[in-house]
Amino acid sequence: MTDAQLPTAVHPLRAHSPAISASRARRWGSFFYAEQALRVMRGYGWSVFLYSVGQPVAYLFAMGIGLASLVDANSAAVFGGVSYLAFIAPALLVSSAVMTASGDFSYPIMDGFKWRRVFYGPHASPLVPQQIAAGHIMASALKFLVQSVVYFVIVAMFGASPSPWGWVSAVVATIAGLSFGLPLMAYASTITKDAGQFALVQRFIVVPLFLFSGTFFPLDSLPIGVRWIGWISPVWHGTELGRVFTYGLEESPVLTLIHVLFLVGAAATGWTLTRRQFVRRMGA
Repeated sequence: MTDAQLPTAVHPLRAHSPAISASRARRWGSFFYAEQALRVMRGYGWSVFLYSVGQPVAYLFAMGIGLASLVDANSAAVFGGVSYLAFIAPALLVSSAVMTASGDFSYPIMDGFKWRRVFYGPHASPLVPQQIAAGHIMASALKFLVQSVVYFVIVAMFGASPSPWGWVSAVVATIAGLSFGLPLMAYASTITKDAGQFALVQRFIVVPLFLFSGTFFPLDSLPIGVRWIGWISPVWHGTELGRVFTYGLEESPVLTLIHVLFLVGAAATGWTLTRRQFVRRMGA
């Protein structure tokens, strides 16, 4: 065998020096942690999919198709002249993202700090607490977006999104999930002892927001005494904004701007508090 026929040597992967690895971690650490979180999610991906998409689709069939046949025959004008299915579809889309956020930003945060302390392993590397928090948020946001896109495709197949801008509602749902989830994450990162706090959040915050945020009926049809729940709810602001894009809900441009500012402001405030609390719990 001549030299020209000798097989080419396979070069082994070269390890970076500690300085280069540390530099890469400081620059891309959030993405590294997000990748790790997504790989963990992959292990129970079907469970996540069935919970995140299956539940709102079941509501869509029950409320948007079954009940809609009665509502559309008697009260179509109450819902802005659109079908009941078109009315509730954006609300279920946003509610699904918010409910998923209530899970992603509660127990996993306690798990990271107390139960399995999974945040402290990456912190032993050059990753800083802010990057760990950001990585968790990025992975969850991607999950919200994927589930929202899948759900929107199903909604579109039912003809419940007549506007060509309906796809934007998937982005709105993702932002709504973050606007609820990030303040919850900030709160979860302060808890040092599990005393059933998250169960109370689910029962007395998440469920009322789902029921009293204009999800199944217009908010202004509620008594004024409980209407304020919708005004401070990411579900209502996200739902109304989603309706603007899915079927062209007519409302004041000022109110539309308020929806956007509320969602972005809540998410930004939650991120600021989360970042501070992660640094406080883990050190700089």
